[in-house]
Parts: sequence; structure tokens; C-alpha cells
Amino acid sequence: MGNVFRSVKSRLPRDIAEQAKEAQETDPEFLSRVVLYGMTRRSIYRHLRDQNQAQDSEPLRERP
Repeated sequence: MGNVFRSVKSRLPRDIAEQAKEAQETDPEFLSRVVLYGMTRRSIYRHLRDQNQAQDSEPLRERP
């Protein structure tokens, strides 16, 4: 993945920002994997949430 996050800006608590900066300098591949993991979890969460909301909006069907 290399240094694909070079231009990404975010607001983080100071201690976390310092850890992210250190990880970017010492192990950028690890930081890339962490960000990818987080984005994947976020995507899955949104998909499941949207799916759940769609099911909630469907009328209830009685079982025979």
C-alpha cells in the first residue's frame, strides 16, 4: 500500500495523533492496514445498519 495516506488529514486526540505520526514514520504499512481495517468495519456496519433499517420499514407479515 505504500504511503497512500500522505495527504489524509483528520482530527484526532493529541496522544492518538502522536501515535499515528510515529507509526507513519516507523511502520507506514502497519498504519495503512489499520486504516483499511477501520474503513472495512465502517463499511460493513453501514451496510448492516441500512439493511436493518430497510427491514424495519417493511410491514410485518403474519405467519400461517
